[in-house]
Amino acid sequence: MTTLLITGTNKGVGLELTKIYAARGDTVYAACRNPAEAEALKAIEGDVKIVEVVVGDSASVTAMAASLEGVAIDVVVNNAGMAGPSFDQQTTYAMDFEGWAETFNVNSMGPVRVMQALLPNLRSGTEAKVVTITSQMGALSLDMVAAHAYCASKAAINKFMRMASIDLKKEDIAVGLIHPGWVQTDMGGPRADLTPLESAEGVAAVIDQLSLSNTGGFWKWNGETHDW
Repeated sequence: MTTLLITGTNKGVGLELTKIYAARGDTVYAACRNPAEAEALKAIEGDVKIVEVVVGDSASVTAMAASLEGVAIDVVVNNAGMAGPSFDQQTTYAMDFEGWAETFNVNSMGPVRVMQALLPNLRSGTEAKVVTITSQMGALSLDMVAAHAYCASKAAINKFMRMASIDLKKEDIAVGLIHPGWVQTDMGGPRADLTPLESAEGVAAVIDQLSLSNTGGFWKWNGETHDW
């Protein structure tokens, strides 16, 4: 059985990933901002342990890690994220700079905070993996002129995790980035291509294939390699 910690589990892809792994018989530390209000998580059958974390707050991440001291974790899934300022305020011509900073804090720095805080747990795990749910909008190969703050934040975490994969391979920890597709969430909207469950099923399959032999890769939810 596998032990995972997944952030952003109160809804969307994170919630569906939690359901998938719990159904497999795995242990899931389901991290979210407000455990008291996480009714959907509480309803999941299986070994689901709800933990509190705000990935944009260093003290919160440190407290979460302290509560998990001595727990071996096999897979960390950085799923929590945000869309950033209103789209008309993250363009070439107008930028909500405070909103951009918050977006960078959550989307770029948040996964790094979580990963670094849980490295002791990963070192105790089996076939350890760090996975970040990113976006194709962070790919320099995609010329989509929209959501500049969001895109920049995803490009930053893509580059960081690519570099981290080189360092962590020496510690037998694999690192991967996954684009979840265009998903019917608060961010993706109701007209998106995929339901959260469809995306999560694909993401879980990609995570299964992540290893030290392909560490540092960037994939789509359907298993296809994504251009950087």
